[in-house]
Amino acid sequence: MELSWLDDFLALVDCGNFSRAADARHLTQPAFSRRIRALEDWAGTPLFDRSAQPVTLTEAGRRFRPFADETVRRLLQGREEARLAAQSEAATLRFAATHALSLTFFPSWLRALEARARLGAITLSSDSMEACERLMLAGQAQFLLCHAHPAAAGRLDAESFRSVVVGGDRLLAVTAPDAAGRPRHLLAARENSESGESAPLPHLSYSRESGMGRILEAVRAAQSLPAALDTVFTSHLAAVLRTLARDGRGVAWLPESLIAEDLARGTLVRAGVPAGDERWIVPVQIRLVRPRARQSKAAESFWTLAVEAALWRNAESPTESIIPVAGAESVTEEEL
Repeated sequence: MELSWLDDFLALVDCGNFSRAADARHLTQPAFSRRIRALEDWAGTPLFDRSAQPVTLTEAGRRFRPFADETVRRLLQGREEARLAAQSEAATLRFAATHALSLTFFPSWLRALEARARLGAITLSSDSMEACERLMLAGQAQFLLCHAHPAAAGRLDAESFRSVVVGGDRLLAVTAPDAAGRPRHLLAARENSESGESAPLPHLSYSRESGMGRILEAVRAAQSLPAALDTVFTSHLAAVLRTLARDGRGVAWLPESLIAEDLARGTLVRAGVPAGDERWIVPVQIRLVRPRARQSKAAESFWTLAVEAALWRNAESPTESIIPVAGAESVTEEEL
């Protein structure tokens, strides 16, 4: 069995189509199909249902997938660790963080930790949640800083990764103000005078690769909000949605940390009506995620520092205590 077959397997799982997966792997479709067949011959059973469109996993394939994910991740992590071991002992901490947190939370959080201990060199990869998860699975980042919510699961399962709450935020439904400073778009249920149906509101939405998009989708599935939304624009970047919301293009759920200045200046206003309607607020956690496998000495020291700071913060702010999130385990004091 060749490692490349596992990469082929995961590419087909992600693409759901032999032609697109072959392109992603820079192979001809016949060559790609032969490699998938070779993997299935090695496994002794079909892993894909080719009669379905898009191609889906068989039950055997579904059971095989987590092992393929973990094997590829561990091998890539092993290669990365071998390369690091061959280099000097200069310990570089490698972070992945979503775009919004890279701008709003990461700098001040890092500064607070540096006040408690000296840190070495740091690299930060800022991208969508989906891309950050890929970096973690490939062992190319030691830590992930992301938004999280109990209702929204990600790809980083609790068997392979652990996490701690290091902050909190809120996703607020906002829109541009009209000339009188009132919300241009109102989230309260509106009745169309002619049809009697709720009139849809223009919605500035997150794409699927966005962590906040996952959170909002899960929250909306769990609790029905009395507003019809018509998605008019989609992006994985909260900063892009913020700009369009300020231009009056629709309603967007944005991190309060990102739009605090806009709210203070009045360039954005809350879209919920009446004022203070809590249905439109989505509380989220800010989590630091790491692999369960042992990291470098510098990374382990940083993790201990971050957990101690988080435990102190949670003790000071009991209303923001650690809450279990699907796909990640909360870290308690006993785990230090």
